[in-house]
Amino acid sequence: MTRQTTTLQALLAAAGAALLLNACGGESEARTITQTDLAVPQVIAHRGGTGDAPENTLVAIRAALAHRADAIWLTVQLSSDAVPVLYRPADLSSLTDARGTVASKTAAELARVNAGWQFKTQDASGQAVYPYRSAPVGIPTLAEALDAIPADVPVILDMKALPAQPQAAAVARVLDQAGAWERVLLYSTDASYQQAFSAWPRARQFESRDATRGRLAEVALAHRCEAPPPAQAWTGFEWRRQVDLVEQFTLGEARSTVADAQLWTAPAVQCFRTNPDVRIVAIAVNTEADYRAAACAGVDAVLADSPKQMVPLREALRRGYTCP
Repeated sequence: MTRQTTTLQALLAAAGAALLLNACGGESEARTITQTDLAVPQVIAHRGGTGDAPENTLVAIRAALAHRADAIWLTVQLSSDAVPVLYRPADLSSLTDARGTVASKTAAELARVNAGWQFKTQDASGQAVYPYRSAPVGIPTLAEALDAIPADVPVILDMKALPAQPQAAAVARVLDQAGAWERVLLYSTDASYQQAFSAWPRARQFESRDATRGRLAEVALAHRCEAPPPAQAWTGFEWRRQVDLVEQFTLGEARSTVADAQLWTAPAVQCFRTNPDVRIVAIAVNTEADYRAAACAGVDAVLADSPKQMVPLREALRRGYTCP
């Protein structure tokens, strides 16, 4: 099948971002932004599309490809026999019909676990339906997933297990064997993975989440852009997220919670675009309103739970949209 979408590596450049920021933030009246002005954010299937099929399974991957997602985000842990497999929660009982941790079972045992056990939909009357309890799907290996994804579709691997070094080494072996380094990006909320993958020069990683969070906070609270990401960096953070502000006193501390903070503002994007070819992924964009706002802010791609729902929005925005 010939894919008409471009890869993430060919996304929005700095000049295009400047056009978008001017259009979305510099006018008192909204104007139509057309595809001739810039590309709209691409759609990355979160865990293969957790809203459309059992997450991190081959079923989800195939559905995301059928729905024309631009890239696939997958979560990686290690089995007891050191095979990289796709699963996110700490315990198997969260999503499957098994108990224990991924690291307590071999890859062969995990393949026989029903990863779709807890996945549910609704019937016409609104009752919960569990379609995969009668059609089980196993936990796949990373190698199986890479084999199922066309070579022109980028893959983002989210590292979940610790310690980082054994998993990094196991993932690197799979990427070597599959010849997949050029189509894979590596992400983790734990900064130890940046160090662990530094032993492999071909590894392409997101910058640490701590660095991204710090820059976003600096723009939001201090209105400064003192340390933008280096050229060609990949960055990712939630579009909306609860943020706790902590103020330190001599005798203690005080906390304030912002339940629905949005840190990817147009000024933040402009800061991150200071150096060329910096890529921005907004995590957890799952509504039309948020997708349109992310387009106006100027992000490169959004991480979405349902490509089935979000890809039609992408196509609609490619025909033109307005920024307030």
